[in-house]
Amino acid sequence: MTTIKDRYEAVCQRVNAAAARAEVDPSGIHVVAVTKHASMEQVRDLIELGHVDFGENRLQHFTQIAAQVDEYIERRRELGEPDLESPIRWHFIGHLQRNKVRRIIPMARMIHSLDSLRLAEEIQVIAEKRDQVVEVLIQANISGERGKHGIAPAALGHILEQLDTMINIRPRGMMCMAPASTDPETVRPVFQRCREIFDELCEEPRTSEAFNVLSMGMSGDFEVAIECGANVVRVGSAIFGGQEGASSEPEEATTGA
Repeated sequence: MTTIKDRYEAVCQRVNAAAARAEVDPSGIHVVAVTKHASMEQVRDLIELGHVDFGENRLQHFTQIAAQVDEYIERRRELGEPDLESPIRWHFIGHLQRNKVRRIIPMARMIHSLDSLRLAEEIQVIAEKRDQVVEVLIQANISGERGKHGIAPAALGHILEQLDTMINIRPRGMMCMAPASTDPETVRPVFQRCREIFDELCEEPRTSEAFNVLSMGMSGDFEVAIECGANVVRVGSAIFGGQEGASSEPEEATTGA
């Protein structure tokens, strides 16, 4: 059986190889380790290896595992162990219901799944009350699948225009999820189109230099995503083992969305 260290190093090697093929600096590519099916022991082992970016798509598990990580870090301090070189950064990557925004904002370094204007308005209201600026990625439904969340490509410019009026939201880039497939090459056109739209949005006058994150790709296709321009990939099963759904959609009910 392979260890977390073995799988993590293998993922890093695959990232480096894909970056080389894309002729980009691998240090500019960030792996978000998706903890959906991870145990606390596995997360702790990954932290010990120096990893700092973790992602969750379910509020309940997010709350539980983030609290456990905080307790683990506090125990390290109590035992006199060296502080971590960098603080843990939590990313929320699942569909975010509006009635869950209040609980997510204090925990998440970045929300990857801004998929509607109504959600943006709710984030703005809560963030303003907290006197906090929330970093978000605009989730685009590039493939046009009915079962996927996300904003249609034609509406992305309008969303950016609206976000420009919300001072407590900072758009950092785009996120997309590819259709489920056993062959990563079949999703290349989706990633390529997302990169094209991302580049177009970067040229918009209202877009700041901070709009520089393109989150695409999961365990089965992150190498193709990197080749197409992703600088953030969301990897779960390739690191922690177990199963990882192609869309990583949440398992919570959608009432109140």
